Amino acid sequence: MSNTLPGIYIGTDSGATTSKTGGVWADGTLISSQLRQSSTNSQAGTTAVIEGWVAGVVGFLQDNNLSWDQVRGVGLAIPGPYESYGVMGRPANLPKSFEHWNFQAEYSAALAVAAGRPLPLVVGNDGNYGGVGEAQRVRGDSKATVIMLAPGSGLGVAYVDSNGLPLEGDTLNGMEGGHMPAPLHLLGNIRPLKCGCGRDWGCIEAYTTISGLPQLLEEFLPKYPDHPMATSQVPIKEKVLSLRTLAQKGDPLAVDIFNFQARALGLHVANLLVALDAEYVIIGGGLIDPEATTPEFRERYLNTIRDAALPYLWAQQRERLKILPATLGELSQAIGAALVALYTEKGRR
Repeated sequence: MSNTLPGIYIGTDSGATTSKTGGVWADGTLISSQLRQSSTNSQAGTTAVIEGWVAGVVGFLQDNNLSWDQVRGVGLAIPGPYESYGVMGRPANLPKSFEHWNFQAEYSAALAVAAGRPLPLVVGNDGNYGGVGEAQRVRGDSKATVIMLAPGSGLGVAYVDSNGLPLEGDTLNGMEGGHMPAPLHLLGNIRPLKCGCGRDWGCIEAYTTISGLPQLLEEFLPKYPDHPMATSQVPIKEKVLSLRTLAQKGDPLAVDIFNFQARALGLHVANLLVALDAEYVIIGGGLIDPEATTPEFRERYLNTIRDAALPYLWAQQRERLKILPATLGELSQAIGAALVALYTEKGRR
């Protein structure tokens, strides 16, 4: 391995449908803001997925005029749950045949063949690694800790410690914060909504994400009997997907629903801060994406989260708390995976 070339760390972000590849230099700065993207190709089986991950690294290196000699480590961000480190549990968004798959061992072997030498490989939850990527942007060289919440189809939650690494827990299920119960008595005594995880205590995910919007629409529509949706025969999915656009046009029903989601998320922020006492809270997801929402919508959403959280914090937390929008977008999980590879390698020295 050449000692004259600058070292790099590669991150693979494997989603259910799309896999992305990014990387950082040895000082943690981005190699490129352009991800290498390709189909995860999970319908073709685990071997095809591994081949795609390696092809993503090859393509990323080519795109940026880099070589395998420069690669010091690789990180893989992939949804759980896991049976053990690097071994897939019963997947929610992948074929059932992927259960018991030792993706860490297989990817490590494939990388060794491609690089011509063994490479350190770290693997972890995609939401946790996304938090690492975003945390680096706000904490800089400080030792401040960070919580990230990313409401999308579900609610990703990550806690990043003073070393820049995510809390993963003893069974690798740490920070599944989307499945903690919502404080229903502070949300108008709304009923416990159904969650895809099967719990019956009203997971906060159902009150803050796309997955819960059909149920929230059902709850809120009776307050707006003259709203066009009250009599519309279009499929519920189409109604739900129109809500974000309607809210940005000032539609009272849609605004009410998203204000409710923001209040629920703010209460959850307070709940997490009572336990974790972080200085920064980062809010990700499509609702704060500048390409998807207006500045006015994003400002109202973040302010509502803050206003809901503040009354339940300790005085010193209220003074220090910073609630900020995520900035990396689709880069976060691949970059976070690369950073975990970098930080882990530093820790071994």
